[in-house]
Amino acid sequence: MARSLKIGISGTMGLGKTDTLKNIIDMLNDEGISVGGMLTDPIFEDNRQVGFQVMDWKTKEKAVYAHLYMDSPLEVNGYHVDLNVIEQVGVKAIERAAANDDVVLVDEASKIIVKSDSFNKVVKAALNMDKPMILTFHKKSRNPLLQDVRRRDDIRILELTEINKDLLPYKVVDLIKGELKG
Repeated sequence: MARSLKIGISGTMGLGKTDTLKNIIDMLNDEGISVGGMLTDPIFEDNRQVGFQVMDWKTKEKAVYAHLYMDSPLEVNGYHVDLNVIEQVGVKAIERAAANDDVVLVDEASKIIVKSDSFNKVVKAALNMDKPMILTFHKKSRNPLLQDVRRRDDIRILELTEINKDLLPYKVVDLIKGELKG
């Protein structure tokens, strides 16, 4: 197993895991720490969630990987899913970060995204690297990848709540800085 600290941020849907992650990224960048990887965001139309997109944090490339009205035979929770998008944008972003950045990000290892075998493999490889990593996921998610993550000795899982959401980024940044500088 890797020696570097891995941080899992869990929380319920809609609490702001991605926004918290963006705050952490900004704070790490202010410290001169390079960060790369993938982020996800919901897509809304007329105040209704209709899908999800993935973004490579470094290149800012975005693509829709799940949508109510996408043409795809794979369906998860009512969303049609394009695994190629996850692999072309998300997996490549994680690979690029693992090769080039100080910290690797994986935002939302969700029930939809873990349908991609390539995603699961690249996350497991990144977890085994001697490099800090931040992974977000739904608090109650129990997919096989997250079961493996929860069993690891080298991951510190922090729960994002309404009470700690303003302070959690500072804690994560302090942990990462201690890891990289120590």
